[in-house]
Amino acid sequence: MAKPIIWTDSASQNLEHAVDYIFLDSPSYALSFLSDVMERVRTLDVFPYRGRLVPEVNNEDVREIFIHRYRLIYQVQEGRIVILTFVHGATNWNGL
Repeated sequence: MAKPIIWTDSASQNLEHAVDYIFLDSPSYALSFLSDVMERVRTLDVFPYRGRLVPEVNNEDVREIFIHRYRLIYQVQEGRIVILTFVHGATNWNGL
């Protein structure tokens, strides 16, 4: 059964800031970027463990997928998937 996908407020805001930043240079690329992110997130409900382990965190359930130059970090929980953050790929993350 598919798991619901929940975005934390900070992850949602980080995505919004990234899209806004890209939009300044290219509105069409910003929309394409957002579409790519949402498509990759949508498929997590079926394949939640496909992402790699987050190197900064020692937790089997915390995973990440790279989308262009960004890291989408999420946690697989019982009955749901939580998007923890969305950060630039050069950013170290230690949110747990």
